[in-house]
Amino acid sequence: MRAGWLRSVLVSTSVALTLLYVGSIFQKTNYKTTQDQGMINRLENMEVKIEKLLSAVNKLEPKPVATLTTVEVEKDHQKEKATVKKLFPDSALFKKWGDGLSEEEQREAENLFAKYGYNAFLSDRLPLNREIPDTRDARCSKKKYPANLPSLSVVLIYLDEALSIIKRAIRSIIDKTPGDLLREIILVDDHSSNEDLKEMLDDYIRVIHKERPGLLKRVVHKEQLGLTRARLSGWEVATGDVVAILDAHIEVHVQWAEPLLARIKEDRTIILTPVFDRVAYDDLTVERYNPAAHAFDWALWCMYESFRPEWYKLKDESLPAKSPSVMGILVADRKFFGEIGSLDGGMRIYGGENVELGIRVWLCGGSVEVIPCSKIAHIERSRKPYLPDLSVTMKRNALRVAEVWMDEFKLNVRIAWNLPLNHSLDIGDVSERKALRERLKCKPFKWYLDNVYPMLDPLTELVAYGALINQLKPDMCIDQGPVPGSTPILYPCHYYGPQRCYYRNDGQLYIGGIKSHKYNSNRCLVDPDTGPYPALYECKLAEQKMFHMLWDLMQGSSIQNRQTKRCLEVAVDNEGNYQLIVQRCTGQKWTIQNYITERVL
Repeated sequence: MRAGWLRSVLVSTSVALTLLYVGSIFQKTNYKTTQDQGMINRLENMEVKIEKLLSAVNKLEPKPVATLTTVEVEKDHQKEKATVKKLFPDSALFKKWGDGLSEEEQREAENLFAKYGYNAFLSDRLPLNREIPDTRDARCSKKKYPANLPSLSVVLIYLDEALSIIKRAIRSIIDKTPGDLLREIILVDDHSSNEDLKEMLDDYIRVIHKERPGLLKRVVHKEQLGLTRARLSGWEVATGDVVAILDAHIEVHVQWAEPLLARIKEDRTIILTPVFDRVAYDDLTVERYNPAAHAFDWALWCMYESFRPEWYKLKDESLPAKSPSVMGILVADRKFFGEIGSLDGGMRIYGGENVELGIRVWLCGGSVEVIPCSKIAHIERSRKPYLPDLSVTMKRNALRVAEVWMDEFKLNVRIAWNLPLNHSLDIGDVSERKALRERLKCKPFKWYLDNVYPMLDPLTELVAYGALINQLKPDMCIDQGPVPGSTPILYPCHYYGPQRCYYRNDGQLYIGGIKSHKYNSNRCLVDPDTGPYPALYECKLAEQKMFHMLWDLMQGSSIQNRQTKRCLEVAVDNEGNYQLIVQRCTGQKWTIQNYITERVL
């Protein structure tokens, strides 16, 4: 910039001297004095010097982009990128995003990523009203909905979200929800510590209120109460006919609300959930997800599940489909939601409340559906901000659900978490929830397994579960061994998944975990009948191949194969290492952590 200024000054000076020079030439033709000739010589010398300075200044100026070829520009760009050091090569944030960022920008982006679990650096630089792809089935856009739909209250719950994420959620809801249907947006803050979620958020609310007075409401918890209580706080202040309880790290798709409101207008006893699209945590791009049921395993971890076969036979992905549960985002008739028991306020922090709702609604007179024509883009975090280890509260909440709703099948939740039959975890007071079940005259859980979620294996044939330990070496447990691989081993006891064993009353012995669903296959211990080592095979395959997969196991006794009559035992090799073998029985004794004598009621 300074070079350009100097060049302008020199050009102006050169023009002035040229005019003087021309005038002097004109005078020289008339007077021809010695003094005039000296002045002319000096002007000529100055002109030469200015031309040299101009040449030097031109070399200082950057070459105009318009004069560069495409190849030269690309080479310069690649050279610039190569000179920027990658500060966080192992960070999940920078696997496919972040090229061209300066070191300072990389540090800022990584710090925000560690704080939020998604790319807040990029979010802060994206438009609040950015366009996202319409990923619905083509038939959805052609559907017509009644004009007199119920009014809608939207609840956004959050804990220490990035401000730009919350703003974008609000903006998308306002832009893509008919104004005559959107009653209010309720922001529920579960005791965030971020300063920008205070005055700066208030400033944004004031901006929105100039457009839509009174549209936004705020509920702020004075202490962290968890997701369940946050959802309840929003529902309690809602005034719309229908309430949609969403996470704050979302963007709604076009025409997201109408199919939900129309379905509830048809049947107020249905709890609905939209179809989620995945927003990548690194580059915030939207990935289409196909419609799927919301389900769970016996530990009550959420998972996607296929719909029932009858839905697929219709060959129309725009139609609603029944679901065993909800993932957490839910839409319900506001009053029916209260009549059915809303959410269990005794849940802590995170996990289980959505499964509890799904089970309760089905057992107590309602149903759950996924609405494929309603789509919401949801950021999939790299981690949850609530707890470093979500299993702590997840386990406790799952046991609470089991105690109230699962009858004799509550044992399966303990099995899934590898807890003893008489665990000592405090699940809180459940008397009110049991009274609710009685008051609503809800069905038994077996009806749910038979009619709603038949793919969930009832596990009624289990006799024992937990780690298997030989008295000869009590500090080592049976372990599934390296995976991939099919040879079980002895390994120092840690009691996690690879060492969890399950014995069925038909003689099958699973090693390395148990599956919750009938369509999965566990791995069964097999005696090959040749060689000294046992093996693990998929149980269905072992049964098909007629492998020797049935064992007799009694607590404090031997483990003997029913066909080969060989026993599972421990031996010491020539180097003093303990090995798991099958051999002629020598009377070694085994114990398993938990032995079931009867189903716990």
